Amino acid sequence: MSSGIVAVSLAVAVLAAAQPSVAQEPSGKAAAADDGQLAFNNACRTCHTLREGDNRLGPTLHGIVGRKAGSLPNFAYSSAMKDAGLLWDKATLDRFIANPDQVVSGHKMRPYGGIASAVDRAKIIAFLEMRSRD
Repeated sequence: MSSGIVAVSLAVAVLAAAQPSVAQEPSGKAAAADDGQLAFNNACRTCHTLREGDNRLGPTLHGIVGRKAGSLPNFAYSSAMKDAGLLWDKATLDRFIANPDQVVSGHKMRPYGGIASAVDRAKIIAFLEMRSRD
């Protein structure tokens, strides 16, 4: 009888080990952050970073939510952006990311023309907002 139990136990162990592992999909906030980072990387990262003080072709977007447009020191903004009088809240970011020419005519973000997808814009803005708290 004990050899039967051993055989069954061995069979169960072999079957369990043979099952393919399934990668866990991120859920909740982790999934949203991943989606936002992917959208940011695809649309923004070529010119912008999220590291404080790391200005490149575009200014750093670290702390962008709640910041006055054109206000970072050590970045050569267009006069249009400096004089825009905008505060980067979620609604303004959404409008600008959708169609920057309509929001700040004369900006330097060429050849960027905007993101039509409201879903992708929302992902980017949520990601920027989350990273603005870091």
